[in-house]
Amino acid sequence: MAILKKGLSGEPVRRLQTKLGVKADGTFGDNTEKALKNWQTKNGLTADAIAGPDTFMAMGLYELVLLKQGTRGDTVKKLQEKLGVGADGRFGASTEKAVREYQEKNKLVADGLAGPATLAQMKVFKEITADTVKSSQVPASAVTEPAGATKTAAAAGIGPRSIWDTVKSAFKQSR
Repeated sequence: MAILKKGLSGEPVRRLQTKLGVKADGTFGDNTEKALKNWQTKNGLTADAIAGPDTFMAMGLYELVLLKQGTRGDTVKKLQEKLGVGADGRFGASTEKAVREYQEKNKLVADGLAGPATLAQMKVFKEITADTVKSSQVPASAVTEPAGATKTAAAAGIGPRSIWDTVKSAFKQSR
């Protein structure tokens, strides 16, 4: 997940709500959707009530920036320019490959995702720093593992996890 939209919940939603000045209950509902749409309109962004990397950058929520396959926008374009790949603003297979290669060369987790740790190392955005990386992490104990999941060291309470690991759908799944 690299975006926040209606129906999601978790720590990233709470941080977005705090920035928007709405009740920070961590659940993206009607009030958050309306506030986000209004904020996007006032700030010259596409008012789609979906918070992605471009919205996070504009809001100063740098710790929530996570670029991965399928992500689009100016933030992706800047990453592509830094990597020297076709800068079309669409994070596709060639961008993922370039990110993975960069990560391998720089002894980062080579997952092909450009989150705060990778972006800080690359110095793509001056706003994304070591402090941003710290604020993009939560204690492993703050993350609930899905039923049947294999526990990693972080899931066992050793070390931090990405703030994105706290995002869940607020809708109940029927089987």
